[in-house]
Amino acid sequence: MSTIHENPKAKKALNNKPEMACLEGNEAAARIAYLLSEICAIYPITPSSPMAELADQWASERRPNLWGVVPTVVEMQHEGGAAGSVHGALQGGALSTTFTASQGLMLMLPNMYKIAGELTPAVFHVAARSLAAQGLSIFGDHQDVMAARTTGFAMLASAGVQEAQDLALIAHAATLRSRVPFLHFFDGFRTSHEINKIELLETAQIRAMIDDQWVLDHHGRALNPDAPVMRGTAQNPDTYFQGRESVNSYYNAVPDIVQEAMDKLAASSGRSYHLVDYFGDPQAESVAVLMGSAVATMRQTVDWLNARGSKLGVLAIRLYRPFPVAAFLRALPASVQRIAVLDRTKEPGSNGEPLYQDVINALSRGLARSDIGKMPLVTGGRYGLSSKEFTPAMVRAVFDDLAGPAPHPEFTIGINDDVTHLSLPVDEQFNIEREGDTRALFFGLGSDGTVGANKNSIKIIGSEEGRFAQGYFVYDSRKAGAQTISHLRFGQQPINAPYLVQSANFIACHQFDLMAKANVLECAVKGATLLLNS
Repeated sequence: MSTIHENPKAKKALNNKPEMACLEGNEAAARIAYLLSEICAIYPITPSSPMAELADQWASERRPNLWGVVPTVVEMQHEGGAAGSVHGALQGGALSTTFTASQGLMLMLPNMYKIAGELTPAVFHVAARSLAAQGLSIFGDHQDVMAARTTGFAMLASAGVQEAQDLALIAHAATLRSRVPFLHFFDGFRTSHEINKIELLETAQIRAMIDDQWVLDHHGRALNPDAPVMRGTAQNPDTYFQGRESVNSYYNAVPDIVQEAMDKLAASSGRSYHLVDYFGDPQAESVAVLMGSAVATMRQTVDWLNARGSKLGVLAIRLYRPFPVAAFLRALPASVQRIAVLDRTKEPGSNGEPLYQDVINALSRGLARSDIGKMPLVTGGRYGLSSKEFTPAMVRAVFDDLAGPAPHPEFTIGINDDVTHLSLPVDEQFNIEREGDTRALFFGLGSDGTVGANKNSIKIIGSEEGRFAQGYFVYDSRKAGAQTISHLRFGQQPINAPYLVQSANFIACHQFDLMAKANVLECAVKGATLLLNS
């Protein structure tokens, strides 16, 4: 199931079948970033490392960018140095990018304020990850990107591997036209390391999205001793405030610029995106709002429940900054009475998480301007921190609570909060796995070859016409020698199920000792095959 709208007219206009390939989310985004950059300043950090590593590899292989030039890839000593290098390269007129996550993004914040304040086009690609708080975690959520939302970067959220490619291109096109820098993010591990079969953008499609004049304008703004300008000064109270306000028109233009880029891509690819997309019953009374990979899980579950008599909907936010108030209100069904906003982050002490506050603000503005007739009941929930699973059963629990006589104004889902008692009960037996797909689990140890072999299998099977494949790999942060579980799905229809396999019809255990340490057959369906390497 796709998280994007299909555009049949645009599909018919394509002369040839698009090239399909099985890629990780990191590679899907890095491919576009490399083609549209002259300088990549890198410092690898999990889970964004493959983007930097691929850029470095491609440069060493002398692969050219879109304009026939091999990008310069330079590895710095830490992420602050990478951001500083990007800042300097941008001031020199070069098209520049970087890749990061978590504390690495935090080290980039000072330069990000400057890059945005000087209206410099750039794209930072982020595999969103937890921040080190009470403990370090290498796994994914939105805590890092939410900490960057005040920098002045526009923020674009991808919900899957296909979107990681497509919205990377949208971000690069929009930043050049708008001069507002973009932070393009997708869920660490869940999207960055998921392998899925996607339609590759052709060079001609990418080329058509980038106006040469935008690039020439950027080059023309380079600091040049032959054409001196004043930039990066110190300002006093007599001018600073005015300077901060002077950028308003640039940011006001961003939503329309992004939507126009989305429309242009739809015309050539058939994949239609919007700043805010609504999926579900057009007369839904209960709607969930969220962004990132959980959109696909939410949408899949909503479709399943609606087919059985429910009237539910989901709003997917793609452009998060500047928050598209008008687009949000247009996408929201007039029938909606209750809204659950789900944030994949935690801001201790706040009066609600970031997306929740933005939704409340948008609804309040809509009510004041009579864009909506009445204020719906709005609840706010947290889910998925540090890659904690978000399943269809949890989606159902959110909507069950929303439909109850007294919905929880604040809740968590996916954990058992026995301290502040905010968790919603979940029916773990609820399962909507598609029966036609082959669902397989492979148990192994880090560095024993299991994951690598499964990645090869995914790509081999997915390369066949009419066959689709998805692979996701659960690692332990200790990596080598620790247990790994590979979750593979194969089928004859596109697979967009960003949650772990819940009912497997094939299970392989590559380490005999794991039989005594793990419940290998926990997810086995009746009649499943077990392959035991003894």
